[in-house]
Amino acid sequence: MANKIVRIILIIVIFIVFFELGLLGAYTIVTAEPPDVPALLEMQITKIAGIFSPEKVNEVLVKDPTPVTITNKKDIALQLEELSKVDGVNYESINVTTYEDTESGEFNVTIEALGYASPNSTSGQIVISQVPSYKIIATGVASYKGTGLMVDKNTVQINSVLKLY
Repeated sequence: MANKIVRIILIIVIFIVFFELGLLGAYTIVTAEPPDVPALLEMQITKIAGIFSPEKVNEVLVKDPTPVTITNKKDIALQLEELSKVDGVNYESINVTTYEDTESGEFNVTIEALGYASPNSTSGQIVISQVPSYKIIATGVASYKGTGLMVDKNTVQINSVLKLY
């Protein structure tokens, strides 16, 4: 039993030694300077200690997004339509969420909406469908204005436009 524990500890020590030697070698190759060993070790210890610090625990835990109600949905729908190059955005399908504190002045939001493609023409008939063709995911910055919570349409950026099948 003790022999297995010593073997496991030896393997861990060998792994750490090879890792550090690789780090020092890579530092030397990249910077073409001799490495500052104490500074590199201190940097590693600081990074590892930062991961386990109590202040960082909330940042590491995955939180559910907070739904946000905005007052300028129509403006955002038009902005999403223009930026994503779809033929229409469903105003009712706009969903705005955030992971940040909504009590602060400005905060980042994620905007999701359903978009429509132009009607298809088949055999001389125009078929208009109420089924959305795209899912648009965007980000923006929201803040409280006089009438309520609003997303600044100049900060809206499209992350992805997904084709729905």
